[in-house]
Amino acid sequence: MQKILLVGGAGYVGSVLSEELSERGHSVTILDRLYYGDDGISSLDNIKVIVQDMRTVDPEIFEGVDTVVNVGGLSNEPTAEYNPRANYEMNTVAARTLADLCRQNGVRRYVFASSCSIYDRGVSDDSKDEIQTELSEVNPESAYSSSKFEAERLLLELSGDDFCPVILRKGTIFGFSPRMRYDLVANTFVKDAMSKGSISLFNGGEMWRPLIEVRDVARAYATVIEANESKVKGEIFNIALRNLRISELALRVREALRVQGIDFDIQPIYDHQNVRSYRVSCDKIRNTLGFEAEVTVEQAVEDMVQKIRHQNLTDFGNPKYYNIQWMKRLEQSQLASGVSRSVFDA
Repeated sequence: MQKILLVGGAGYVGSVLSEELSERGHSVTILDRLYYGDDGISSLDNIKVIVQDMRTVDPEIFEGVDTVVNVGGLSNEPTAEYNPRANYEMNTVAARTLADLCRQNGVRRYVFASSCSIYDRGVSDDSKDEIQTELSEVNPESAYSSSKFEAERLLLELSGDDFCPVILRKGTIFGFSPRMRYDLVANTFVKDAMSKGSISLFNGGEMWRPLIEVRDVARAYATVIEANESKVKGEIFNIALRNLRISELALRVREALRVQGIDFDIQPIYDHQNVRSYRVSCDKIRNTLGFEAEVTVEQAVEDMVQKIRHQNLTDFGNPKYYNIQWMKRLEQSQLASGVSRSVFDA
C-alpha cells in the first residue's frame, strides 16, 4: 500500500482514479480547489480531501507521501485559450513547483498528466499523418498542449537517484465519471444523440484521435504507480485504446446507441472547426509494463447511457458539464458579487 497525494482528484479523471486507487488498497489524499464541486468524490469513503489551489500548496501535506499524482490544472483547449496565464501557472509552473516540493520532502515518485494533443499535425498536410511515438519530434502550438509539453521537459530534467518523474500522455478520454463532462467528443455524441436526435461531424469527421475510456486511464495511472521504479523513472508513456477517425467513432456510437433504443442523424459539416488530428503508438507501455486498454467505445456508451438514465443526468445544458462554460459562469458570478480577483487567480 502507498500513501498517494492526488492533485486534482475531484475532477473528471481524478474522481475515477480516486476510487481505483482506494479499491487497490492505497491511502489517498485529494488536493483540489473544487472548481466543479465535490460531487465526483462525495460517495468515496476513507479519502481525505484538502481544499487548496495547486499553485499554493503547503509543504507539510507531503509528509509521509510515497507518490504524487498530478491530474490537476486546466484540462482542455478552450479553458487554456480563455485564460492563457492561469493555464501556464497551473499546467507548467505548478507542475514544476510540485515536483520541487516532492524532492524537498522525500517523495520519490511523481506522475504527471500530459496529453497526446502535443502530437497534433492537423489535417492540412497528409504527409504528416503518421503514427507518433514517445520519441517523435513534436512542436505543439496551442496554449494547452504547449503548457503540457513544457512541463514535461521541466520534470524530466529532475530525474535522478532521488526522484522518479513519470509522464502519461493520454489520448482523448471518453466514458462516464461521477464528475461528468459532456465536452469530450464521444460524450458529446452521446449527449447530442439523446437530447437533439443528431450529431455534427466538423470537417466531416476526417480527423484522427487516439481514444481511451476513463476507467482505463485510471488503470494506467495505477499501473505506473505500482510499477518497479527502474521501468518508469524518467519515462513518457502514450496511453490509448486505439486510433479512430471521428467519423468512425460516430458510427460506433450510433450502433451502440441503437441497442439502447436511441437513433439519430449524423450531419457532416465542412467548416474546419476542431481539426486537430493525430495518431499514436502505445507499444511502449504495453511492452514495458504489460498495460493495455480494454474498454471499447460500445461498452462505454452502454455504461454511459445506463448511468445517465439511472442518475437522471439529462440536464444536458447545465454548464457544470462543460469546463469552459462553468469557468465563465464562476467568473461572471464573482464579478457580479463585487469580487475584484479573477476566479482563475491562485
